[in-house]
Amino acid sequence: MPSLKSHFVAFILKHSRKKAFTSPEGLHRWIARSRRTQDHRPPPKIAARIATTCREVQGFPVYEVTPKTFGDMRILYLHGGAYVFEITKFHWALIAEMAERLGARITVPVYPLAPEHDFHAMFGMVGEVYRGMLDETPENDIVFMGDSAGGNMAVVLTMMAVREGLPAPARHVLISPGLDMTLANPALHAVERIDPWLGIPGGLEAVRLYSAGIERTDWRISPLYGDLSVLPRTLLFTGTRDILNPDSLIFAERARAAGIDVDLVSEPGMIHVWPLIDMPEARRARDRMVTFLGDIGGAGKSTPAPVRTAPSP
Repeated sequence: MPSLKSHFVAFILKHSRKKAFTSPEGLHRWIARSRRTQDHRPPPKIAARIATTCREVQGFPVYEVTPKTFGDMRILYLHGGAYVFEITKFHWALIAEMAERLGARITVPVYPLAPEHDFHAMFGMVGEVYRGMLDETPENDIVFMGDSAGGNMAVVLTMMAVREGLPAPARHVLISPGLDMTLANPALHAVERIDPWLGIPGGLEAVRLYSAGIERTDWRISPLYGDLSVLPRTLLFTGTRDILNPDSLIFAERARAAGIDVDLVSEPGMIHVWPLIDMPEARRARDRMVTFLGDIGGAGKSTPAPVRTAPSP
């Protein structure tokens, strides 16, 4: 049964963030508001707790997060935000916790956003970041982790890398990923009625803004339609009150049919990206991530830090 905290979070989201996705106009209003207030820097409490440095790739910031003790694992974290919203304190809290508990260095590209930029700018930048990681770290020690739009980007980036003759990462951790951005699955409409956050009209507008005219059925936009056989072992989190849930289930089924080991966590009653939010279900999800990645790059060389989660939205 979903926790009381999860019901409270869903109530708050329904009366706030949902407005961004009920119409294209609503999405544009929220984008304009976010541009006035967004700040990609790690919150002061995070910056005081764990070492971060910042450099630029193609004119955009790339943060390197390094715990006090670390092994060989490198994580590329691709944040969500419907391709139009900036990284948030919730992302940073998860990133810091994973760095500490896994003893992993985490690379966080603050990639270009739509509508000011598009698909080509986003993947040009994150592709260069990944190539730089490969120059320093064997692919067997690299993990792609992403939530929502970032989960989509993780899968697409792997497919693009393989097509370029580059190696895939060792693992994927996908948190409520968007895998079929046509949003055409009839099952989505039933879930939309109980999803307190996302909506189809705003979602389609976000895709239009970033897709650079590429068809939504193209694997570069909807990786569900790509070659899933090139993907690494995957841990996928999805909640049943998330419009992206039905397509995540289809993705898991097709990836398994293509020979990919997919560890699917479909959490009853959970909302979009719930592992980022302070609730009992998030703590279980984060423990699952640590277990899933515990054998990569000497993970566990550092003493696992206590579980910390971000405050509620």
